[in-house]
This record gives sequence, C-alpha cells and structure tokens, in this order.
Amino acid sequence: MSQDAARQGTDTYAWYQRAAVKGDPYAQFNLAQLYLRGDGVGRDDARAAVWLERAAGSGLAFAQNHLGAMYYNGRGLGRDETRAAHWFHRAAAQGDRSAQHNLGLLYRKGRGVPRSHSAATGWFYRAAEQGLARAQAQLAQSYLHGLGVAVSHPLAMAWFRKAAMQGHVAAQVQLAQMYARGQGVAASPGQALYWFRHAAGAGDPGAQRQLGQAYAEGRGAGPDPALAMQWLERAAAGGEREALYVLGGLLSGGALARDNPRALRCYMQAAAQGHVQAQYRVARMLAGGCGVQRDPVRALAFYLQAAEGGAANAQCALGLLYAKGQGVPRDLAQAAAWYRRAAQQGDASAQNNLGAMYASGEGVPRDDLLAAHWYRRAARQDHAPAQHKLGGLYAAGRGVARNPVRACMWAWLARQGKGPGKAAPADVALAARTAANDYTASLSRAERSRARTLVERWLAARTIPRRLLGRTGA
Repeated sequence: MSQDAARQGTDTYAWYQRAAVKGDPYAQFNLAQLYLRGDGVGRDDARAAVWLERAAGSGLAFAQNHLGAMYYNGRGLGRDETRAAHWFHRAAAQGDRSAQHNLGLLYRKGRGVPRSHSAATGWFYRAAEQGLARAQAQLAQSYLHGLGVAVSHPLAMAWFRKAAMQGHVAAQVQLAQMYARGQGVAASPGQALYWFRHAAGAGDPGAQRQLGQAYAEGRGAGPDPALAMQWLERAAAGGEREALYVLGGLLSGGALARDNPRALRCYMQAAAQGHVQAQYRVARMLAGGCGVQRDPVRALAFYLQAAEGGAANAQCALGLLYAKGQGVPRDLAQAAAWYRRAAQQGDASAQNNLGAMYASGEGVPRDDLLAAHWYRRAARQDHAPAQHKLGGLYAAGRGVARNPVRACMWAWLARQGKGPGKAAPADVALAARTAANDYTASLSRAERSRARTLVERWLAARTIPRRLLGRTGA
C-alpha cells in the first residue's frame, strides 16, 4: 500500500471514529467494516462487533443483518444462533432482503429457530420478490421439492430462471437439468445446453461435465468430440471426479475415438478419488488387459475396493471369481456371500447366480424356496437365464407350486430376451426354446391361451411391441 493510500485510510478511519462516537449509526456501521477489513486500522473483529451492536441497536437494518451473520459465524463474539436469528428477524422485518434470505435459511435448517419449511419459504419469497437471486433459487427449490408449499415444477422453473438470468450459477444448472428432464416444461436439449454452457463458463465443474457429455452425445447440438474433451477435462481439473469417469467411458468405447490407455488413466484418477464404479472399471480393464498388460492380482485389489465401497457389479464379479477360482482359491461360501450382497442391491446376475447356488446346494444349504425367490427377483428384471430356470422350477414344482402354465410363460420370455437388440444369450435361447416346446406339448389349448395371455401382459407392462412375442406354440 502506498503512503498516500495509507494516509487516506487513516483519515477515513478518524472521520468515522469521530462520527461514530457522536452516535451516527451509519458511521458506526462503516467503522465496523474498517475493523473487519483492517482498512486504515488493525483488523479487529471484536471491535467491529462492538460498533455493529451500536448501529444495530439504533435500528440500522443492514447493521442488524451483519451482526446476525457475526453471531451465526462466531466472528468477533461467541457463536450464538439464537442471537443471530434475533438480529436477522429485526432486519428482515424492516425489509432487508439479505436478512430475509438469511432468516429463511435458519428456518430451513432449524438453527436458532424451530425448523419450519413454510416459514423459510415465506421469507425466501419476500427476498425473492425484491430481486435477490440466491433467495429466488431457494424459493425455486421449495417449489421443486415441496418444502413448505405444494410441488410445482412450472413455478420452480420460473424462479430458477429469474435467478439464472442474474448469473446465479446453481440456478443455471438446475434450470438446465429441468429442461433436460422436461420438468415444468417440454424437454429441450437445446435450452439445457444453453444453460449448462452459461454455468460451465462461470466455472461450475458439474455443469462443465454435463456440457461435455452433451457435446459428446450430440444432445442440443451436433456431436463435437473436441468440445466434449475440452469441457470434460476442465471439469476434471476442477475436481469433478465424475467427469474423469465419464471421460474414461467415452474413450473406452463411447462417443470419442477409442483410446484404452488414456481411458484407463482417467478411470485410475477417478478411482483414486473414491469413485467406486471407476474402481470397478479399472478392475475389468486390468483383468482383461485393456489398455495395459493383463494383471489379475491388481484387478482383484480393485474389485475388492469397489465391492467394499458398495458397487453391486463389483460384488457380483467377486462372487464369480470365487466361484471359478480365478485369481483366488475357489471358495463357494465366499462366492455366495458376495453374490448375496450384490443381489440384495438388485443386481440381476447376482440374484440368478445366488438362486443357482440354492438350487444346487453349492456353497449354501440347498433351499428350493430361496432358489425360487432369487430366480424370481432376477426374472422380473428380464434376466433370461433366471426366467428359464424359474420356468424349470414351476415345471417341476420345486420351491413353488407346480404350474405348467407359468413354466411355459417363463420359458417363452427367456427364449425371446429383453427386446430389440437385447436377445437372450444363444445357449439360453436354445435351452429355453427346447423347454418351451416340451412344456407346450403338455398343455391343453386353454392352458396355452392362458400362458400366452400372461406373456402378453408381461410385455405390455414393459411397453415391448407385441410383434416380439412371435410364435409361442399356442
């Protein structure tokens, strides 16, 4: 600081000091600001609080709001959320929009006041009507999630737009997501791209990642691999680990030119930051030698890391390794344990494999009821092998009451697969076709009709075109 600037700061301090001592609340407030900034005087939060107390006591609304913030943050005086709420309320009642917003936050969190979403929304509304962007964004959140008001996507979008137009980055991201999902408005990839671009340009890593994905996939504009790479790399540099994971996916067979070594590096970086799906992807690439020399030992370590982190697909993969003795000693009990963890999270392959273990009594005591339970859960996710096996249980009356009609239904579904481009594996389709023919031969015309009706209802519930049903033997 130059000598002239220092002298000017000292003179300013002296002027405010004289006026403050005489009781001028504006001078008291400004003097407090000098102490907070250390401008023309040594920084002293405690002295700042003293002068803010005097200005606030004189009824100066913005001094009351600042004093509330100091009590809330424990700056210059002891942290006291109740006193913070008191001063925010005094300033808010005078129409100070920042205080209204701050008071709304306290009501939303239940800090210093009883938690009340309706009270919070009321204060956010007062501040939002005065044009405060962050209050407009909070009010939009109230309408989006039904906090103190009925859910209204159109109103949420309207308030997010008001805040976004003022440059509120979080509101721009929310607005983009609502356009992408079609919440409160017809879905518009172009508008989503527009608002993601604004937020990304302001430095939001999440928006940069979304923008990169949009350019990679051609959502809202034609595919642009160069821009996709640019924005994903900027997001990753900003600490967005999901951007590293997405970039890895695009480089390993997505919208960008395949580059397995670079994809592996992206996955490794995301994995090091605790991204469990990236850990799983690293494990698969190490196990298969994609972009790197095959390394089963390191692959196992990454599978374990992802599995312990809760990744169901990694848990299922570990179950398979233990079941086959690949990279680990064969241990069917361990295989069942890992399958169970994945199955309980809804992994269809794990549910099918666990069902098979209960059906055969390998690794677990044989239990046809549990076999049917796990096959059924996988079958309901259109898992063709589980559908085929569940049909077999119905045909034999194992774990379920014998029901040839249900057996035929599941065999027909297993033969067909999940729909366009999702045919059942060839061996499963062949086995299911053979079983379906056997089951059909034992049914009466009425029973075949009932089985066909069950299949049609199943497909209709999944919006799969009826023509996929083909010939069922009915």
